[in-house]
Amino acid sequence: MENKGIKAGVGSAYGSDSYVVGVNACQEAIEQLGDKNPDLLIVFSSVKYDQEKMLAGARSVAPSALLVGSSTSGEITTNGPVKERSVAIMAIKSPEIKYFVGVGENISANPRLAGKIAADKVKEQTGDALKAFMMIPDVLVGNGADIVRGVLDSLGAHFPVVGGASGDDFAFKKTYQYVNDKVYSGGVVGLGLTGNFKIGIGVKHGWIPIGEPMTVTKSNGAVIHEINSAPAVKIYEDYFGAEEAKILHTEALAKLAITYPLGMKVPGSDELLIRDPITVDENGSITCAAEIPEGSEIRLMIGSREEAVKVAKIATEDAISQLNGSTPKAVIIFNCIARNKLFGDKSGEEISAIQQVVGKEVPLIGFYTYGEQAPLGGEVRNIEKCNSAFHNETVVICVLAD
Repeated sequence: MENKGIKAGVGSAYGSDSYVVGVNACQEAIEQLGDKNPDLLIVFSSVKYDQEKMLAGARSVAPSALLVGSSTSGEITTNGPVKERSVAIMAIKSPEIKYFVGVGENISANPRLAGKIAADKVKEQTGDALKAFMMIPDVLVGNGADIVRGVLDSLGAHFPVVGGASGDDFAFKKTYQYVNDKVYSGGVVGLGLTGNFKIGIGVKHGWIPIGEPMTVTKSNGAVIHEINSAPAVKIYEDYFGAEEAKILHTEALAKLAITYPLGMKVPGSDELLIRDPITVDENGSITCAAEIPEGSEIRLMIGSREEAVKVAKIATEDAISQLNGSTPKAVIIFNCIARNKLFGDKSGEEISAIQQVVGKEVPLIGFYTYGEQAPLGGEVRNIEKCNSAFHNETVVICVLAD
């Protein structure tokens, strides 16, 4: 009997010819899918490749499929994190799911509006039938938390959103978002899903708080000026010593934040919400990847490989529990670049932990991001109560089932 449910296949390729790499990755995905006419292609690519040529190569294999995707800071497939800079593609086919896309451009001018426009465009096509929303924003040009707020302005405060911010191989210069054969930068791509299917979302980080809780006494958007009425950078100087902390002013704080980010207490989450510090100015103010409001209680956090593997498993179990007994058919992972750096050569351990729960044969695609979007605490069991947010340093697992 023919399988009428969700089918997925994943391919990856690398090399020097961008068009050929796009062709090869897509052909492998199609072969695994066992169907030459997928409904959807999800494409994650290194910025090493000419983005337009790579997409043209992928689309030449499956021209009628809707294509969405992003540049990355590393690709993940069913075989684990890809060691070379590559192109990874998931092809999906299901008679039960329909896909709709919307793009919000010019995040730098108004991040919240860009998020709202992307979601509005999807909602115009789906109306009340919208069941799931995946987003891929550029957060190098605007506040990621504001982009999520804009999406929720459109979809409603408690709509479960999932996604990851585009990367550029850890250069932090320019990222790209894809729809069909068009390459955007500074935009947010929204993908809406309707139909008869199940979705589960899990999110965890596993970073451990160190030191005493402190209060943000002066901040403006993503810039923290003062913590406990002292220059913000003092939180690092007190921990590392003033001499060691001088490096923060000369090197990108982002490199240190990989292991020592800030954690913020937020209602509705069983973990502190992570914020990555990016830079420090001459006054000791810290600019973060998203805002930390004045009055927030924060802690310095430390990364632990062991804890990160443990919570990846728990996040996957959370996602699976939302499927009400259905078998996972496709897995999409949005995994912070910080986790890749924390694990180093052992990054495959985290993906293996996820696959122990979901099944090693289930088609899986993902990428290392500059921020993740998901409900707080991973709770989407009760849509009326879930609060989607912009995360840093988390692993987000999205599972699709019939």
